[in-house]
Amino acid sequence: MLELQNICYQTDDKVILKDINLNINDHFVAVTGPNGSGKSTLAKLIAGIIKPTEGKIILDGEDITELSITERANKGISYAFQQPVRFKGLTVKDLMFLAAGKGTKLSEIRGIISEVGLNATDYLNRSLDGSLSGGELKRIEIAMIFARSSKLSLFDEPEAGIDLWSFQKLIHVFEKMVQQTKGNIVIISHQERILDIADKIIYLKDGQIEKYDSKENILPELLNSVTNNNGGE
Repeated sequence: MLELQNICYQTDDKVILKDINLNINDHFVAVTGPNGSGKSTLAKLIAGIIKPTEGKIILDGEDITELSITERANKGISYAFQQPVRFKGLTVKDLMFLAAGKGTKLSEIRGIISEVGLNATDYLNRSLDGSLSGGELKRIEIAMIFARSSKLSLFDEPEAGIDLWSFQKLIHVFEKMVQQTKGNIVIISHQERILDIADKIIYLKDGQIEKYDSKENILPELLNSVTNNNGGE
């Protein structure tokens, strides 16, 4: 479905990603690795926020390397920011109808909002501004991607900046999303509980893919490495 061919990305003074070759066909793929390994850059390249220095990005056999983020969204790629955007003057209901498209019923919107653990009656007419917490905004953003039914849904560290209670809710939401979404899901994350529900894990280090395998083959090794590192401090 999604193929990255010899992808490189560098700034004037730093190589961030080098020679990335990937075929992402599994339903749910998690991307992890140390800070600064290029995880968020990889997500932004796939979404079209930035363009690769070298290489091609192929979606369903089509070269989308030069397409903008809007054009890629029209092709079926959704991207959830690490820090969700606040839209002053726009309500939750407005955003959900924009995502779901014409012909969507209010009852369907209410159902999707409920799926992410929010009371639709309480949130439909709420403004997407500073009155919403980080956890609430993240769940609303996930609900928007639910509504879009995207071919490929990208999440950049959805756990960043939220409290433990909200994180527990997010895990439940992603478990439901994995069960109900037909498209592919790619999540950038450090969290064991998110990695544990993935089909495959990509481990990035120093801008390169060090491992890409099933959760069963990678997660025990990653957890063992973390335990050993913590024990040596």
